[in-house]
Amino acid sequence: MAPRNEAPTRAGAKRRQLPDQVAGYVREQIMTGRMRPGDFLRMEPIAEAVGVSITPVREGLLTLRSEGFVTLVPRRGFQVAAFTRQDVRDLFWTLSQLSGELSARAVKKATPELVARLREINESTTAAARAGDTARVGDLGHEFHRQINLAAESDRLTRLLMGVVKHLPNRFYAALESDVESLRAHHDEIVDAFEVGDARRVRRAMEQHLTECSGHVVAMLEGAGLWAEE
Repeated sequence: MAPRNEAPTRAGAKRRQLPDQVAGYVREQIMTGRMRPGDFLRMEPIAEAVGVSITPVREGLLTLRSEGFVTLVPRRGFQVAAFTRQDVRDLFWTLSQLSGELSARAVKKATPELVARLREINESTTAAARAGDTARVGDLGHEFHRQINLAAESDRLTRLLMGVVKHLPNRFYAALESDVESLRAHHDEIVDAFEVGDARRVRRAMEQHLTECSGHVVAMLEGAGLWAEE
């Protein structure tokens, strides 16, 4: 009987993932300027690009509507909403506040093993950057922050953080982490604060790190022509 129960569960999980894939794809198209504010979105090309049917496309677009990325115009369909520089700054301000609090909580629970792991990640990030492996650098950046968030043991706050993180495409994080000199300085400061157990210092370092990232993302989007019409 167990296999029969597991199959629908896996199938149901897969069905739930399809709208998320659509939302991620469209979100990235908007954030990179390929889909512009005011554009109406045709479901068929999106379904073809993602490799899904129309139903998960509509569900994914409804998710983006709840996030403010698109609007639903009666009898016309989904339209790309405006996305401003201040929206980017607001996203990173929220990230900085949530991450700062999680970091401060994690300091109180930090072990020597965690500090060693964070330093190991920093060393690997430097090596990956020197090798030009941008994808690896991005993955290591995610891992650095994930280790801190797990150490905080604050599930609800971490879930809130992840809800904000998904608003920004993964490749943006890889590009941010590829600025290895700035990254290493910030991450080293964070790890140093962990090593001495200074919650205030680690909160300040994390907030500064993510606030600075917002300026890089704004510049990146300007370079991609997101606000060229202005």
